[in-house]
Formats: sequence, structure tokens, C-alpha cells
Amino acid sequence: MRYLSFLLILMVLAVGISYGQEAKKDELKIGWNKQLVGTLNFSQASFDNWAAGGENSWSALFNLTGSFINKQEKWNWRNFYKLEYGQSRIGDAEARKTTDEIFVESEYSHNVSRIIGAFAAVNGRTQLTPGYDFSIAPKVEISKFFNPAYFRESIGLKYTPSDIFNTRGGFGLKQTVVSDTSFAFYTDDLDTDDLEKLRNEVGFESVSNLNYKIKKNILFTSNLDIFSNLKSFNQIDVRWDNLISAEVIKYITVSFNLQLYYDRDLSLKRQLKQYLAVGLTYSLL
Repeated sequence: MRYLSFLLILMVLAVGISYGQEAKKDELKIGWNKQLVGTLNFSQASFDNWAAGGENSWSALFNLTGSFINKQEKWNWRNFYKLEYGQSRIGDAEARKTTDEIFVESEYSHNVSRIIGAFAAVNGRTQLTPGYDFSIAPKVEISKFFNPAYFRESIGLKYTPSDIFNTRGGFGLKQTVVSDTSFAFYTDDLDTDDLEKLRNEVGFESVSNLNYKIKKNILFTSNLDIFSNLKSFNQIDVRWDNLISAEVIKYITVSFNLQLYYDRDLSLKRQLKQYLAVGLTYSLL
């Protein structure tokens, strides 16, 4: 996996160097720019009296990604949302989640110059269904819808050298919320006697986005999200999401996703997730 991470870092650097040459191909028009893409991936295997052995299995992954961007000469209003859910099952074992995420963000930016602007943004992130720790018998529920949920508000400066790359940084607020005290381990302050269902953090936010067409049918997107509460270096939250998707034929897409996540409140070690999928993709807007 470390080699895959290194490869993606090299791709980000290469694309960052060449984005200026491709900017005109992906320019947004004045007014509303709408996009809504749905992806469905499914795989299945079954065995009956198969001498070589094997277990029946299936896996499914659904992704819905969209954006509504209102571009004007002096300002831009960008709305982005993502819904992703997947499950898999092997043999007689219970079906388990492979991915589960709801993410919504709204950002307003006002141009100070051609490439520099001031911005204000809000976003929220949670999941759809319960998550379990299967290493413990019986399984233990460790998360569910709105347990936890993360919200952020930020304001600062944004750098947009082209329509395929932008980065922003500034003052940020972060809230971690649970609706059920059973999940208060996400939010509770151990230094107090009360059981808190809300944790507030004040700090610095940085978000960088890259959306680059390597070729006409190959798209590379990368999002690097950093938040620091300015208390110590090892308390910097990092979420780096990379996706390469290639349209083999119309409606059939191969995609590879690699996500790195570090949040000391959840784990002292970095978290890593990757998947390779082949499935149907359809542009609804």
C-alpha cells in the first residue's frame, strides 16, 4: 500500500505542474454548472460441488456525487454532495459494510483578484447505517447515523489558479456531535464530570481540490482536507481522498480509490482504505 500512496503523490505533483496547460478545457461557464453522477458496482461468485473449493460471495458499492456551482465574474457559490454505501458477504457470514458516507458542503467565495478570493464555507459529514466491531464476540455497535456527525465552518482566503485546482485556508470551527450518549466516547471531555454530546474545536483549516482529466476518458480527483486545533502537531486531522476513474466503454467505468485518514481522537495510528471497482456509471445531470 505504501507504493500506491507514493504513486498517487507523484501523480498529484505531476498534475499540479501541468494543470495550467489544461485549464481552458475544463472552464466553467458563467451561471449555473450542474453535475450529478451515479455509480453502481457489483460482483458475485457461487460454487456448487466445485472440487477446487471456494465460498459463495457478493459485494456491491453505490456512489452518488454531485455539484451545483454558480459562477459569476466577481463571486462563486459552490455546493457539493456525496453519498456512498457498500456491502459485501462471504459464505454464510453476515453481510458487512465496506463503505458508508454522507458529505455535504457549501462554499461562497468573492474574487479579490483573478486568482485570489475571500471565502466562507460550511460542511457536514456522517454515515447512513450502524457500524460494528466484529473482532469482539458478540459484535459491538461503534457508530451509526449522526453518531458521530462532524460539522465545520471556516472563513479565509482562497487561491484558484484554474478551474481544475483550488486551495483555501483560514480560521475554522469544528463540531463533533452524537445524538446518543452511548457514543459519547467520540465527544466526552475526560477532564469534566459531565457526559458531553458535543465537542467544539477552534483552529485552522486548509482544503485543496484537484479535478484533472488525464485523458478524455480518464479522470483523477484529489481532495486534501486538514484541520488543526493548534494545540500540538500530532493533533492535526488529515483526510486525503484520491480517485482515478476510467470510462472503458459508454456507461462502464473502472475506478480506484485510495483514502488516508488521521484523527487522533479516533485512533493513534493513521487509517487507510482502498478499493478497485468495475461497474455502471451514469450522468444524471
